Amino acid sequence: MVINKKTMKRGLLPYLFLLLIMLGVFYFFNVLNQKVNVLNYNEFIDVINNGEIEELTLVPRERAKTYEVEGKLKDYAENETFFARLPMSEEVMKRLVEASEVQDFTFETEADPESSSLLLIIVNVLPFVLVIGAAFFLVSKQVAGNKSSMDFGKSKARLSSDKNKVTFKDVAGLKEEKEEVSELIDFLKNPKRFQKLGARIPKGVLLYGPPGTGKTLLARAVAGEANVPFYYISGSDFVELFVGVGASRVRDMFQQAKRTAPCLIFIDEIDAVGRQRGTGLGGGHDEREQTLNQLLTEMDGFGTNEGIIIIAATNRPDVLDPALLRPGRFDRQVTVSLPDVKGREEILRVHARNKVLKENVTLENIAKRTPGYSGADLENLLNEAALLAVRRNKDAIGMSEIDEASDRVLMGPAKTSKKYSESDRKLVAYHESGHAVLGLKLNNASTVHKVTIIPRGGAGGYNMMLPSEEKICSTKTDLLEQITGLLAGRVAEEVVFGEITTGAENDFSKATKIARSMVTEYGMSDLGPIQLEQQEGSVFLGRDYNKSRNFSNEVAHEIDTEMRKIIDACYQKAQKILKENRKLLDLIANTLLEYETLTKEQIDYLVENGHMPDDGEEVPLEEMSLTKLKEIAKENGIKGYSKMNKAELMKELENEDSSKELDK
Repeated sequence: MVINKKTMKRGLLPYLFLLLIMLGVFYFFNVLNQKVNVLNYNEFIDVINNGEIEELTLVPRERAKTYEVEGKLKDYAENETFFARLPMSEEVMKRLVEASEVQDFTFETEADPESSSLLLIIVNVLPFVLVIGAAFFLVSKQVAGNKSSMDFGKSKARLSSDKNKVTFKDVAGLKEEKEEVSELIDFLKNPKRFQKLGARIPKGVLLYGPPGTGKTLLARAVAGEANVPFYYISGSDFVELFVGVGASRVRDMFQQAKRTAPCLIFIDEIDAVGRQRGTGLGGGHDEREQTLNQLLTEMDGFGTNEGIIIIAATNRPDVLDPALLRPGRFDRQVTVSLPDVKGREEILRVHARNKVLKENVTLENIAKRTPGYSGADLENLLNEAALLAVRRNKDAIGMSEIDEASDRVLMGPAKTSKKYSESDRKLVAYHESGHAVLGLKLNNASTVHKVTIIPRGGAGGYNMMLPSEEKICSTKTDLLEQITGLLAGRVAEEVVFGEITTGAENDFSKATKIARSMVTEYGMSDLGPIQLEQQEGSVFLGRDYNKSRNFSNEVAHEIDTEMRKIIDACYQKAQKILKENRKLLDLIANTLLEYETLTKEQIDYLVENGHMPDDGEEVPLEEMSLTKLKEIAKENGIKGYSKMNKAELMKELENEDSSKELDK
């Protein structure tokens, strides 16, 4: 660690000054509490003659030709002393020495203080030095405070360093987006090539898309590839309590950028300062609006900012002011969307560089099993898998760790210690089996990849249903079969137990949203191809609070009727399929009660053969239920197995297998 001496001295000065003040106060109070009796020459002679002196100190003063005498009398209090001034002569000194010998009191002499030049300087000069030093310290602090207040309007944009340089090699899955911004790099490297044909490079590029898709990473890669100064700042760094500070910071940021042009300025979360002006409720803010006005002027006003390119990122392009998005400002808008299966595989390869994976782990399969994951989600998935592998004392990351990590990311950690009654377990097993049967029997339904009755988060169990192939658009049949599959859990409860529970709450929420969208947005009902509502998103109060619906009460009633028709038809279809496949429903539910978790391969084997793999076939410990693990632990004579959770049992059984191998 490097210690800055100037900073250290500046930090010690206040404490030194405080110490001097405390010493002065201490001395002052001591002086006040001290009682000094001043004696004249005759009174002092009487005291000596009466033998009342207890101790005596004599200080000669050569200039004044006197002796200064201090001391205590026998009847004095502890804080009481006397002082006398005597003529300097041999007779006085002789008398004092004789008295000390006869009366036996303490007699001391000190040198003349004025005879020491160093002491004289300290006594006469030091007070002035302390006063001047204190004044200098206070003035310097005041000047420093004024200087920081003068810097209040300075830009907080920071210049990136080359330590953590990012290039396009570090950005995976954004092929089209990288092509869009590659022109910026060509312009920054060779601007004459564009100017020769009269081309003008975009002044601003707006990157927008869901969180975690790599907008900030893409901007850093542009700066790394162009090898030009890269200033980065957050939109919230402009907005302050005092009106006008944000506008001042915008001006200062562009002034700094002009000195180092050509350069890049990256504004992250620009919606913090670029929201629509004049929206009133939820949007009106004088400081933010003045800052936005200054930003608009700097980007495309009377001033020229040649060689300065602004890249901004946001998750909410819908709330940005239209003046920001017009040509001449943010000329180019790039949508950074969630990656497809190929993009996810490329992203996984980037994040798997420093991970130790087992041979049976294929990133292609992981990419297929993670639709809807962003780049940040995929990085978190591999990191969680690595943490699990370390926790399980493994040398490499296997598919079991990746499966568990995927479940953790989606639903949270498994609650293996939570106790459920046998009736609850059976109810959850049939509920999840109902979803699985519909997934197997519907042609356009999603593929069942995993079914479990181990509780996670707020769910007693769940089905991992993934699309067989990723589509841009969904057909009416696809949506109807999605609703049918969502209703299958409730239908299974009703068919098997003749009773319904609260377990289908989340299924109903999803099914209702799909049905309402079919009626009001997609035109997939008897109401015809009319859009009555827009897709729900984050509400911007200043714009959306007073928005009224554009249909009558009669149409609202028809919307409810059409939704009910869709839900009822799907419910009846689910009932019909489950009643026709009751044996398959019972088979999957009973197998779930025994194994607790079934993978796609196990479900396929179960449907084809009517039973799980024989005992001779090896089943990984991770895929066994807690009940099965306890049975094996009991057979192997492991003590305390009944109180162990699944992870502890797996560890004990793995150690048991290792010891057997050593014995062999």
